[in-house]
Amino acid sequence: MKLFQHGQRSLFGEILDWMLTPLLLLVPVSIGVTWLVAQGIANAPFDRALEYNAQALARLVTVRQGRAQLLLPPPAREILSGDETDRVYYQVLDLQSRLLSGEPDLPPPGTDEPPVPGVVYLRDAYMREQPVRVAALWIDPPGAAPVLIQIAETRAKQSLLATEIIKGVLLPQFAILPLAVLLIWLALVRGIKPLSVVEARIRERRPDDLSPLDESEVPMEVVPLVSSVNELLRKLHDSIATQKRFLADAAHQLKTPLAGLRMQADLAQRAGASAEDLKHSLKQIGRASVRATHTVNQLLALARAEGGAGPRVRQPCDLARLTIDVVREAVPRAIDKALDLGYEGIEPGTPGAMVEGNPTLLREVVRNLVDNAIAYTSSSPGRPGVITARVLADPFGHIALLQVEDSGPGIAEHERELVFEPFYRVLGNEADGSGLGLSIVREIASQHHATVAFEDARPGRQPPGTRFSVRFETRPSQAS
Repeated sequence: MKLFQHGQRSLFGEILDWMLTPLLLLVPVSIGVTWLVAQGIANAPFDRALEYNAQALARLVTVRQGRAQLLLPPPAREILSGDETDRVYYQVLDLQSRLLSGEPDLPPPGTDEPPVPGVVYLRDAYMREQPVRVAALWIDPPGAAPVLIQIAETRAKQSLLATEIIKGVLLPQFAILPLAVLLIWLALVRGIKPLSVVEARIRERRPDDLSPLDESEVPMEVVPLVSSVNELLRKLHDSIATQKRFLADAAHQLKTPLAGLRMQADLAQRAGASAEDLKHSLKQIGRASVRATHTVNQLLALARAEGGAGPRVRQPCDLARLTIDVVREAVPRAIDKALDLGYEGIEPGTPGAMVEGNPTLLREVVRNLVDNAIAYTSSSPGRPGVITARVLADPFGHIALLQVEDSGPGIAEHERELVFEPFYRVLGNEADGSGLGLSIVREIASQHHATVAFEDARPGRQPPGTRFSVRFETRPSQAS
């Protein structure tokens, strides 16, 4: 029952509905119960009077010559005549239902149970099409057969008394009901006022104010809501801080290739530049444009990974197949640097290689690890560097392991906590890169509930090399 229906769901209206609807539904129930109680209260004194009159009439029965007789003195006749409001009827019958005195058409008592002499039985009946209350009493006078005495009275006074009782009880209720509704309304307005206070505080905040709301000044029931808002504000603060840092670092990283492009363009346009100088400038412009393109692609990949759009579309992915495809794509670049690039591990289609994830982002993980190894592994025709990509499966632990191992210079101890930071590049090398590859790997792995770790590929040897490992969980049914 919606007493306060709105186009949009209202907490105030819904609480008011649940409070007022039972109250209004109880009003007719209260009226019915009051009516029954009033009837019982009104009947009680009249029933006692009928019982007393029946017993008094029984004492007036005498026995003469073996027959019962009723001798009514004048005062008793006046009592039995009734008053202006109600009529009183009486009847005296012997055992053969012969009328000894009174009204002959008074309804006889029921025969469901045998009567007990001396006990007054009360019942409702009709006398001359009017409702009456009847008191019946059997007596057993000495020396005569049993006698039935009945006294009936119309019910006008009972109805009038019941009506007065109902008026006295219900009229104050009808007067109190609007007051109760008003008090409920005011109490509810006051009860939800803290929500309005929280709303006002949020509206008054500056756009850059992401500090948490004070939970101590709100009711206990609202604390979970305020805590959720504070958690959202914290996440929003972290997200904005990350975006600001990301934009600042991105602008800094793009400055270098763009400045190089401008400088080489100026050199190419200078007076007296030879064909060899022009060719050299164009070559440098090409390298700077490739570096800028790579940086932009990496930025887009990192933004896509941090945005979380990828893992929403999950499907079974063959990690071995993805790795082999990426290795094949990277072979030309490895050949240009005289690197020995290859794959080893389980074959595509092996159940243990199937992981749930986004194939585009998983391919990005493998590509960044391979690109990172190609960029930082030195090589020469006489002593080629070695890069190995592998996929291993543990069918009992339900684990799929992606590894990319190289024979490069490794990562110093003091830099191992920094290599996953955006735009960080290992010092002491001239490798081209944006410093975003490992950040992308860590972000995508986190979204796939995977872990990333690295270690020396050849501990104790020089160069020690590096082995990156990405550990994925597989379904039990897939790894069986």
